[in-house]
Amino acid sequence: MKGLVYNGPGSITWTDRPDPKMQADTDIIMRVTTTTICGSDTHIIKGGVPDTPHGTILGHEGVGVVEEVGSAVKSVKPGDRILATCVTACGYCRFCTSQQYGQCLNGGWALGHLIDGVQADFARIPFAQNSTYKIPDALSDEQVVFLTDILATGYEVGVLMGQVAPGDTIVIVGVGPVGLATVLTAQLFAPTNIVVVDLVESRLQKALELGATHAVTPDKAHDIVNTLTDGLGADVTIEAAGFPAPFELAADLVRSGGRIANIGVHEEPATLHLEKLWAKQVTITTGIPSALSVPQLMKAIESGTLDGTTMISHRMPLAETVEGYDVFKNAATTNALKVVLIA
Repeated sequence: MKGLVYNGPGSITWTDRPDPKMQADTDIIMRVTTTTICGSDTHIIKGGVPDTPHGTILGHEGVGVVEEVGSAVKSVKPGDRILATCVTACGYCRFCTSQQYGQCLNGGWALGHLIDGVQADFARIPFAQNSTYKIPDALSDEQVVFLTDILATGYEVGVLMGQVAPGDTIVIVGVGPVGLATVLTAQLFAPTNIVVVDLVESRLQKALELGATHAVTPDKAHDIVNTLTDGLGADVTIEAAGFPAPFELAADLVRSGGRIANIGVHEEPATLHLEKLWAKQVTITTGIPSALSVPQLMKAIESGTLDGTTMISHRMPLAETVEGYDVFKNAATTNALKVVLIA
């Protein structure tokens, strides 16, 4: 088979690799039909995730068809269309028994990070009983592929951890793909105002198309939030950029008693201004998804309430994954959001 291999910082190749083999009775082998590129993948390529071994096949967002099933897996069978979530969950460790699948001691974010991922013709999915979901016949690959990561991430790590509630004023700092996914899923809780903040005009406009109520550059964020909240600050701020300045802005915009939910993947330290926050009774959350929300979000997609395909900017053959990365990383000129790779 062929796959997208990480050779070390700055180097990826689409090259021949041995077909994956079953390693445990909890595994399945999936033939990949659709995958996509994530900002986390680019963090790996830049060298920002140093525990990724050189030679790893990248990718953690995969849809495909089951080819082989371990004897311990009862939820899927050969021929089933499935999605494989970005987190791998053993189901029995200290964290899995608390439904914190993203913190699994035997998995967590493993695919395309610590083990071979899904930007390939075939992929081995460990602990498939807890890490895969069957796809209803009525839904296409494109309708569900973002459930594997960014829709679940935006919903669980942003909306749920931020405790977004009806009537809230929320601010999403950074509206790349995961920020846009947060815009989409936040609407399930009917906040009054969804303010998005970004430096890129095309992303601000896209966020408005997807349901944001206000879109501003960082220099105007304080003014709009103060106007909307009578100077109190936002009920919830969600950081979805992964850089110090956006996180510090999110912390500055939240009201007393409010919540800051961090989604962004950070490579650099950010300053936490406790001289401003120490008395404000602010809650800060971080994390990665459990993907336990996938069945709920899939029902929202089936009903027409949620549509992640609105984030697709480019479609390319799986064999052109290297070119897909060029498109994705040059978003300032290509206007790339989600690049979907189709086998």
